[in-house]
Amino acid sequence: MRVLALDPGYERLGIAVLEKNIGGKEQVIFSECFQTAKTELFINRLHAVGVELRKIITEFLPEAVAIESLFFTNNQKTAMHVAEVRGVIMYEAANHGLLFSEFTPGQIKNAVTGDGRADKKQIFSMIPKLVKINKKIDFDDEYDAIAIGLTFLAGQGYPQAQLAAFAQKK
Repeated sequence: MRVLALDPGYERLGIAVLEKNIGGKEQVIFSECFQTAKTELFINRLHAVGVELRKIITEFLPEAVAIESLFFTNNQKTAMHVAEVRGVIMYEAANHGLLFSEFTPGQIKNAVTGDGRADKKQIFSMIPKLVKINKKIDFDDEYDAIAIGLTFLAGQGYPQAQLAAFAQKK
């Protein structure tokens, strides 16, 4: 199974495409931190996110999209903008007929480290132990996307019955 995992943001969007190979080993096929220009109008930033997602979906042909659940911070404007980015992500997932799943930070921490209260440093130190990464990663958002993908592939995303039904539709 191949999953497009996303750490939603409008300034920086963590993107990772992971695949679970026969034998059960997860592999990072692609990852990046997609950035939009602060000088652009917000609507243009949303459009850029949608265009990038379409490009990634078309190139890598994932069967599912996984994202982190939105949790509110003190900055309501930022939370609203992130919610709108999530809307673009959900639209593109539905538009391409992909499974969609989201995870809380605790679920992601538990899947990657075995501890739902792990900190970012613990998560980031575990990721290279779980999957091979052949490039330098500059932003946390990219690591977060990889962690989200690992969570999905660890069986946290969908019950087997739903996956089987989805596979029959294809």
